[in-house]
Amino acid sequence: MAQGSNYKVPFRRRREGKTDYAARMKLVDYDKSRLVVRLSNAHATVQVIDYAPEGDITLASAVSKQLANYGYLGGASNTSAVYLTGYLCAKRALAKGVDSAILDIGLKSAIRGSKVFAALKGAVDAGLDIPYGEAVLPDESRINGEHIANYAESLDDDEIAKLFSKYLERGLQPADLPKNFEETKKNIDEAEE
Repeated sequence: MAQGSNYKVPFRRRREGKTDYAARMKLVDYDKSRLVVRLSNAHATVQVIDYAPEGDITLASAVSKQLANYGYLGGASNTSAVYLTGYLCAKRALAKGVDSAILDIGLKSAIRGSKVFAALKGAVDAGLDIPYGEAVLPDESRINGEHIANYAESLDDDEIAKLFSKYLERGLQPADLPKNFEETKKNIDEAEE
């Protein structure tokens, strides 16, 4: 009788480092929607997803690129943008009758104060009921961009032009980021009611 190899090839998405199937199965076992936060170098995507045997169903979605439609002029991947993306997604989910979810951060490490928790804070502030611990959330000054404004104030004009060229192209002085953040949040509230 011939003996074969006992080696089992992992699923393709596991080999590519895209899916942790053990963690996913734990999340899918709950009878709740998932607030899925995915970050790239350039953008953030936040979705509210329900599990179905034939495939996941996206109930609401927001991408940080969409923040420009609400007047946001800052970077699309900073902590402020991730918070606002979570806020926008939660507003859209609430409009579709979803009132609670659980956080799904995928393969990201759960580091206190990280961007994934900024998206969580945005969703909770918008009214979505998500279980979490206060200790993991980023500081309010990081969420509204005060740390960027303070850093920009310590620079001279040449350094600002070099480091914040994209902000300046969009017509935003880095010191005005907290004000632009609040205006964008207000615009989302008005548009998504």
